[in-house]
Amino acid sequence: MSMSRLAHLTALCIAATVASSSDARAEGRAALGACWSAAELAGKAGEKATHRETYDPTVEPRTEAEPLAPVAPALRGSIRSVKLPPGEKLVALTFDLCENAWEVSGYDAPIIDTLRKAGVNATFFASGKWLMDHKERAQQLMADPLFEVGAHSWTHRNFRLLPPGEMRRDLALNLSADSQLRRTLSGRSCYRPGTGPVDASRPLVFRFPFGTCNTEALDAVNDAGLLAIQWDIPTGDPAPAQSADAIAKSAATAKPGAIIVMHANGRGHHTAEALPRMIEEFRKRGFGFATVSELIAKGEPVIKDSCYELKPGDNLKYDKLFPAANNSAPPPAPKPAPAATGWGAGVRNAPAASHPAAPITADKP
Repeated sequence: MSMSRLAHLTALCIAATVASSSDARAEGRAALGACWSAAELAGKAGEKATHRETYDPTVEPRTEAEPLAPVAPALRGSIRSVKLPPGEKLVALTFDLCENAWEVSGYDAPIIDTLRKAGVNATFFASGKWLMDHKERAQQLMADPLFEVGAHSWTHRNFRLLPPGEMRRDLALNLSADSQLRRTLSGRSCYRPGTGPVDASRPLVFRFPFGTCNTEALDAVNDAGLLAIQWDIPTGDPAPAQSADAIAKSAATAKPGAIIVMHANGRGHHTAEALPRMIEEFRKRGFGFATVSELIAKGEPVIKDSCYELKPGDNLKYDKLFPAANNSAPPPAPKPAPAATGWGAGVRNAPAASHPAAPITADKP
């Protein structure tokens, strides 16, 4: 690990350790209050819904993000969880904000409201197009000291199938959109530069669409200076039939150092309902919450050379469901299938409107 990156991650860790939940809540309210009123932060009617649209290339950012140093060899690969020191009990709640080319996906305000009210740190992985379609909401997340905002591709294409040139262009668009919003935020009174999850200068982490990758995709992301973050606890929240109780029970299987995947783009159908119970149960068991970067700074990342949901090869189905040639048009409605269980339960059974998020199923968007 390079000394600059080690110092940055260590600073993240220290910042998380010294602040109590009440301090974090107060800090967050003060920071956000400098830019937005309580009414502006609150959810709006219909904001969670996904709307179909024809892709407009003019939404693509025209300026390039500043290049970052490649990830050090010790951190390259697919990070699934973190091995923590004995007695350290932390988990990372992560939420995907995916958006396909042919839609404008949603913003699940009750999820964010619950996290802020409870003083819970969390990480959001946002598609670049989602950032451009939700500029104010994205900046609110970036400015909040509780949260970390990572990258999640431009329009949620399958990186395992994308040719190298298209893959790198997609990633560049994602990072350019992220950079554009962070530059805008840097001119506002709620921006606080420096180390920690409040640092609005750049993303540190990336999550692959559908949780799929290959060697070339991992290299592209790591060469761009981003840690590739998978998960080890899927909740299956994109499946409409996955109840709040089932989501909470899935999360309850987490051990210290776990990375839990959910969705906050309107496709975590019962996630907002499950979240308060999830937080309460973790705290009863003595767990705390960290952003992904904070979690990594606390211990030793568990790194694999491939991306999968629960076991190697279990997400190959997405290569047939979501070929990477182009996702500018919505996929056809899936054929009815027998009820499924587990992480990917919603992928086959989700209606067409929610199908694109299912790939994230239990893992991300």
